[in-house]
Amino acid sequence: MSTSPTRAVVDDTYAEGFRSIYAEILITARDRTWLDHAIQAATGHASSSIFCECEAGVDRYVGPGGDEKFATPDGRPGAIVQFHVPRFKKDREKLLEKVLLHRISQNILTCPTAACFNLLDTDPYFKLGRKIALFGDGHQFRAERHGRKVWVIPIMGGEFVLDRRFGFADGIMGGNLWFFAESVDASLAAAERGVAALARVPGTIAPFPGGIAASGSKAGSAYSFMFASTNHPFCPTLRETLGEQSQVPPGTESIMEIIINGRDLATVSAATQAIIAATVDSPGLTKISAGNYGGRLGKSFIYLRPELHS
Repeated sequence: MSTSPTRAVVDDTYAEGFRSIYAEILITARDRTWLDHAIQAATGHASSSIFCECEAGVDRYVGPGGDEKFATPDGRPGAIVQFHVPRFKKDREKLLEKVLLHRISQNILTCPTAACFNLLDTDPYFKLGRKIALFGDGHQFRAERHGRKVWVIPIMGGEFVLDRRFGFADGIMGGNLWFFAESVDASLAAAERGVAALARVPGTIAPFPGGIAASGSKAGSAYSFMFASTNHPFCPTLRETLGEQSQVPPGTESIMEIIINGRDLATVSAATQAIIAATVDSPGLTKISAGNYGGRLGKSFIYLRPELHS
């Protein structure tokens, strides 16, 4: 039986967000099965910008079977997906365009019954539709479908329809919450509650597998060629080895993390509070905290207890 308090302690700290540029697209398909196949392929290998070219994930499901207040252009099941690239990356706009070009052409175009639409009406924008349409080998054509200006590409499975332009805007990356618990099962269950709460906040994604990171990292490494490594002071199995250097409280056997990216600071802050409210009374959870670098990584602070910093 758990001996933890009824409600976990919420640290007076902050997550250190940093600026990104992001794109937001809508994927639709015949049914949820093929929609999920398209999503999984398009967001694959996009958990962390440490070794991935972007961070990507599902904002929410829309249309039939999802948020029906958001009507998809073609009336089919859909999902809103975000792709984030840090603003500090060199040639960040070119990188984001490459991310979209590769992932739409290789993972959405190839998925049976899928279509792809832009959700950010911004200037500047990428003329991605024209580039991807070259796959049509001269048989592609412009058209108006569902009240939108699109490219239509004949494919063996029928047609692939996508918008002509895809916008991008400034966003926020790096919001995070840590869940200290008495066991792996307890920390994972709390984090799963948190991911479910995040899914109800439009404009946010959790890019790691299932929305949860088991391998929280720190900047730097004992190895000169590594720029990130395991956050060893917070590894429960190293508590005895590290002694006073360990920052794992007695009784904590697992710490899971949720990373939060979104359209702006207010949205990521709202998601943070929604997650805390949904998880603070989780069985076996002892503490909710967050990671930061003292302002060295980003200047967008997401306070866990904003009432103390108003």
